[in-house]
Amino acid sequence: MTYLRLLDADAKGADWCEIARVVLHLDPEHEPDRARQALESHLSRAKWMTEYGYYHLLRGGAST
Repeated sequence: MTYLRLLDADAKGADWCEIARVVLHLDPEHEPDRARQALESHLSRAKWMTEYGYYHLLRGGAST
């Protein structure tokens, strides 16, 4: 669900500080480097999932 919220906010052009605060529950004013890094990392993974990860899951590549 977090990745979907990140993708939606990114697609709408939301400010990165607001995304970090609302979606990741991080305070970009007190920890800007941590918030920015976490957002970029999670958003990158979310985009990967939409482009490649789902195919890996469909092929049975994920263990349960």
